Amino acid sequence: MEAFLISTGIVALAEMGDKTQLLSLVLAARFRKPWPIVWGILVATLANHALAGGLGAWVTSLMGPTVLRWVLGVSFLAMAAWMLVPDKLDDDDADVQPKFGVFGTTVIAFFLAEMGDKTQIATVMLAAEYQSWLWVVAGTTLGMMLANAPVVWFGERITRLVPLTWVHRISAAVFVVLGLLVLFGTEAPETHGKPHGAAEQVAVPSEPAPAVTAPAASSAPLIAASSVFQRSSW
Repeated sequence: MEAFLISTGIVALAEMGDKTQLLSLVLAARFRKPWPIVWGILVATLANHALAGGLGAWVTSLMGPTVLRWVLGVSFLAMAAWMLVPDKLDDDDADVQPKFGVFGTTVIAFFLAEMGDKTQIATVMLAAEYQSWLWVVAGTTLGMMLANAPVVWFGERITRLVPLTWVHRISAAVFVVLGLLVLFGTEAPETHGKPHGAAEQVAVPSEPAPAVTAPAASSAPLIAASSVFQRSSW
């Protein structure tokens, strides 16, 4: 659940003023059909972030814990600096032609615009950090919808109500905190090749078995023989 909540919050903040949000404004102004645009954004985001989350999970299998910690920590700090750079929509992204209908055009345009974008890179890093593909993808997708769906419905009025400069500063601060926690946070002790969660088996010395002594031979026959001998001597 932590991965879901952090992914949702980070992407929702990072998406404010991002080029994909600007693309949502362009699509809403051009087509004026909010429902197909919103569904197209959802499908494109799920597809794009599913690939990004899979890439992040795959990266963790290639690096050792120490290398992965430094790569993720430095990447989070670099993302914090990137968040302070204003984004703009490329001319190619803005020139949207409804060749495949409103829904199909939105899916294609949004998927391509998200390639290499801040939120896609953030999804890769979050998936590598939390190693929870499902929760990270669900959280980043929800964050994208929280940032873009209101823009489709209400237009540029939403972006005017939100102080983008402070939003970018807050999101940058969040990435700085994540980077520092990854670099200098406490780590769980390693299991040294033991299965994760397996209880350590402690050898308990067994108590020595009590010595078993053979029962002494009964002395009754000897006593009886001695009695008979004494009587015969009388």
